[in-house]
Amino acid sequence: MSVPEAVNAADPAAEADLSGRQIAGFRLLRRLGRGAMAEVYLAAQESLGRQVALKILKSSLAGDDSYVRRFQNEARAAAALVHANIVQVYEVGSVAGLHYIAQEYVQGLNLQEWMTRHGPPPLRQALVIMRQVAAALHKASTTGIIHRDIKPENIMLAHTGEVKVADFGLARVAGPGAAANLTQIGMTMGTPLYMSPEQVEGRPLDPRSDIYSFGITCYQMFTGAPPFQGETALHVAVQHLKSQPQPLQTLRPDLPDGLSRIVHRMLAKQPDERYASARELLVDLRGLPTADDDDSTFDDVGSEPEFSGMFAATRRLAALSRTAALDLRRRRNRRIWLAGAICLALVGGATIGWLSRRPFVLADAARSDVTKQANAQEQLYFAKLAGTEEWLKSVGRFFPEAEYEDRMARQELARRYLYQGRWNEAGQLFDQFAASGDSAARAFGLAGQSIVLAKQHNFDASARRLGEFWPLHEQLDDPHLARLLRITLQDDLRASQANLGRQETEALKQWLDEDLHLDTEIDVGR
Repeated sequence: MSVPEAVNAADPAAEADLSGRQIAGFRLLRRLGRGAMAEVYLAAQESLGRQVALKILKSSLAGDDSYVRRFQNEARAAAALVHANIVQVYEVGSVAGLHYIAQEYVQGLNLQEWMTRHGPPPLRQALVIMRQVAAALHKASTTGIIHRDIKPENIMLAHTGEVKVADFGLARVAGPGAAANLTQIGMTMGTPLYMSPEQVEGRPLDPRSDIYSFGITCYQMFTGAPPFQGETALHVAVQHLKSQPQPLQTLRPDLPDGLSRIVHRMLAKQPDERYASARELLVDLRGLPTADDDDSTFDDVGSEPEFSGMFAATRRLAALSRTAALDLRRRRNRRIWLAGAICLALVGGATIGWLSRRPFVLADAARSDVTKQANAQEQLYFAKLAGTEEWLKSVGRFFPEAEYEDRMARQELARRYLYQGRWNEAGQLFDQFAASGDSAARAFGLAGQSIVLAKQHNFDASARRLGEFWPLHEQLDDPHLARLLRITLQDDLRASQANLGRQETEALKQWLDEDLHLDTEIDVGR
């Protein structure tokens, strides 16, 4: 998980580096960064063979009950939210005076970091970000959670193309009296640039406050700066209450008028004048013609290297001038999308439906020859960038000891076989995962087997695999495969009851239906 503030080893206030220590079932690999309350480490959860971001409350705050409560509140709020666009919390605990939260590790940059490097994102990429964040806010609101700190630093851009909302440290449950003792902490620890007027005044909040903060974020995403700035927090707060932002269309006349209206509606001073819900916002975003059928926006669509900034290739791009780098990305993406159009024409209608839900990055002609990189992480990065069978298989061939990277590459290859309708090859990979002793890998394999069998119209066998998968469904750590499973099986559960029983079948149906209506009717941008 990327963090906005890098660790400065010379900072005397920095906490002692805990890298190398074992905390509960987690081995701390390296420190990723720090925030106002916590240090964040990349850690290995050895029992499940996965990497996590381990957030540890600063020792200087661990003796303050108010901070401990806020830290625990973050874990409770985020753990209640299971959604592809929300950073998932796996575990919370306390060992030897260390309070920790184990959460999903998102490889990539946050939106603020990305904009610092690249400037405002291209239109189509910005719309993808907006739809996915709005989908996360909709999920939070349906469970009564208000984030209260939506800002670019808390929007993660994974190099897989996913957008995830992070840091529910200021979140609270909507309703009178709920988490009231955290209000003052939230006000003092919040970010004035993005606070809603009602949050500035300390009035009761509802999900429309998050929509305002997200509107400020979107305004900054399109213009390069928040609408209200000042030398002091008080100066900024007064502008939230009394000043109107400069019209977006005057700063960005190239943007669709409808998009400017959407952003300014999000920024209304009175909550009643904003969108009543994130779902309403999604409907309007989906109605923009550029969201789907303006081909010119494909030239600038964000692909995996645009979101990563992690390895040698991205560092080399960063060394170029901004103009040269933008030209290089545009020319590369034209080749990618031209190849994608040819591929889509050949694959068939059903596969097109899947591909429209997730960016499918095809091979870059400049990297058609598979070469060994400096380490397994870079090999996996280039493999995902190229997207070819040869590159994805190269991770395990060149770095057989790198089990995690090899697993990620094989999972990506299995999904791509699915996207291409290559059921037999996909089935062989899913069989390997299903035979694994690791529960997360086994869950991935059984879910994939169920999809393949259903696509081959072997519904009874698919239901049997589903019966084996269901006890492990919470271990499925691949949101893309979960989405494909929901799409594939939502209308065909007739054989499941014989294998699962009535109660389990109903639980499975509820899991499959969770947010499915929203995703299929509105499409959050995959």
